[in-house]
Amino acid sequence: MKEKQEPTVWQGFKSFLMRGNVVDLAVAVVIGAAFTNIVNSVVKGVINPLVGAIGTQNLDSYSSCLKGPCVKAADGSVSHGVMILWGSVLGATLTFVITAAVVYFLMVLPMSKYLARVEARRKAREGTREIIEVTELEVLKEIRDALVSQRGSGHSRE
Repeated sequence: MKEKQEPTVWQGFKSFLMRGNVVDLAVAVVIGAAFTNIVNSVVKGVINPLVGAIGTQNLDSYSSCLKGPCVKAADGSVSHGVMILWGSVLGATLTFVITAAVVYFLMVLPMSKYLARVEARRKAREGTREIIEVTELEVLKEIRDALVSQRGSGHSRE
């Protein structure tokens, strides 16, 4: 008897890479990275200048001193006091909201509308088939009733 050979490490790795979901995941990561660049460009080119009309274009410069007099060193770090960098949080939040809005309005919403239309067409086709089947059944019943009535009248004549 031959024993079943276990797949080699290379065969297992090849099988893993050839799964459809691994390729889909790789594509999603690449598209996500490209999409991140687009969102960052929108934030830097549109949102920051709009905020800059009110204050500064660099949201990272918005901060508050929580404790004591805050003294910044030359490299931008805080040497004394406790600094809250709420501008960077605001920038990250705006980036997230913009990303979520773009994904929803340009990807999720159109796709869900498309899928709803496809489902409606499928249901309409099924409904049409049911109507045709019912109509054919009714016609066949009428033919049967007509044949039965002809036989019944034919027997009485003889």
